[in-house]
Amino acid sequence: MTGKELRELIFNKWGCSYDAQVLRIKDKIYFQVMWKYLEQASFHFTETEYFDHLEEVANYLTTWGVIEQVETGILEAKNRPRLGKAVSISLDLGDRTSEWII
Repeated sequence: MTGKELRELIFNKWGCSYDAQVLRIKDKIYFQVMWKYLEQASFHFTETEYFDHLEEVANYLTTWGVIEQVETGILEAKNRPRLGKAVSISLDLGDRTSEWII
C-alpha cells in the first residue's frame, strides 16, 4: 500500500483526507484515523507533508503485513472521525507485537 492508496481509502469512506497515525498503547498497536483533515484551514500539514506522512504510515502497515486489517477496519467502521474522537483499529501483529517500537 502507498500513501496515495491509503488517502484514497480514507477519502472514499468519509469524503475527507483525514490524518492517520500508528499508535502503541502498552502491548497493543493501533491504526487511527484522526479527526483533522487536509481540506481544513487549520490543518497542521501542508499537502506535501500530509502525503509524506501517509507514505510513512503506509510503509509501516505494509511492513507489518496488516493492510487487509486496515482496509477491513475502515470499510466496516460505523462511525466517522470527529473532534476529539479518532476511528481506532486494533492491529494484530501476532507474536511480533513486542518487536515493534512506535
